[in-house]
Amino acid sequence: MQLDADAERRLVRIGWRAGPLPDDAPADAAVVRVIAQHRAGYELHDGTAPFNAQPAPRFLKRGIDPTERPAVGDFVLIVPGAPPQIERVLPRRTVLSRAAAGERHQRQLIAANVDTVIVMSGLDGDLNAARIERYLVLIGESGATPVIVLTKADRAGNVGAAVDTLRARVPPEVDIVAINAKSPEGIAPLLKYFGPGDTAVLVGSSGVGKSTLTNTLLGEARQATSAVREHDSRGRHTTTHRALIMLPSGGCLIDTPGMREIKLTGEEDLDQGQFADIEALAQQCRFGDCSHQSEPGCAVRAALEDGRLDPERWQNYLKLRDELAAAADSLEAQMRRKGEARVLTKALTRRLNEKYGPR
Repeated sequence: MQLDADAERRLVRIGWRAGPLPDDAPADAAVVRVIAQHRAGYELHDGTAPFNAQPAPRFLKRGIDPTERPAVGDFVLIVPGAPPQIERVLPRRTVLSRAAAGERHQRQLIAANVDTVIVMSGLDGDLNAARIERYLVLIGESGATPVIVLTKADRAGNVGAAVDTLRARVPPEVDIVAINAKSPEGIAPLLKYFGPGDTAVLVGSSGVGKSTLTNTLLGEARQATSAVREHDSRGRHTTTHRALIMLPSGGCLIDTPGMREIKLTGEEDLDQGQFADIEALAQQCRFGDCSHQSEPGCAVRAALEDGRLDPERWQNYLKLRDELAAAADSLEAQMRRKGEARVLTKALTRRLNEKYGPR
């Protein structure tokens, strides 16, 4: 399958980056992007206009891995119809996901093919360094670049102190920007993430200003906003579903509902990115199996005692490590069950074929 120059230009408008296209695509197939998902189907965009479509029947089968279904941000192949039908999800450049709520281990896709994940937190009481660290661990597996945006800088007392406190807990390569999301001038530092062909996704709690920032970037009040509660600085869910929005700057933005729970999938790596420095300290311990409790020559304990390692950050690392281990165990058990189920299914099919002949 080949794209002509006009198709390339249209797709760049919705964040397309040249990528592999299948050789076996239907002759009448077209490349489009998923901009929203509803109960009744999907909303797509071809770089010119939005339209509705339905997924192919195989995407609706029970038991299919949810990550195999189209998600907001995906580029997909469609074939003509009334309505058009999504035939295939094209390879994803990046994938931001979390574990779905509940006991059953299942990954939930937040957004696909994004260049930047903007983690938003308010300076009016919502600021939570441990929660931001959790976001950064998730983003580390996505392939996208994290940026921390602190909103409501116009209401905060000492913005510099808040930035400095957070700066001490996140890697130096992660940008931290404090803004007034209502001001076009105030959001100027963020415009570099929304250039032509760029896609960024906004994540954070309800009431931090995701919809307000979206409206300011658009130059119009398209997204609903609401006030936050005074006692906990949280808002109501004014954004009820994920949606990709094309911006006047030529970039794309994915707005998401507020996230109450940020569960690890079990596939994250704490020893890279956000907590790489702790792993580096652990490598300096005298004993390879050091538990960082009371062993002599423990570099981690030494860093805690002399102030090089923040005790709160260390405790959050331990909490995330335990949660990650539990999630990894759940994931392994689920994969083992699926493997056993496939073996049993194959054995049953073989016995039926032997008894009644191939069907």
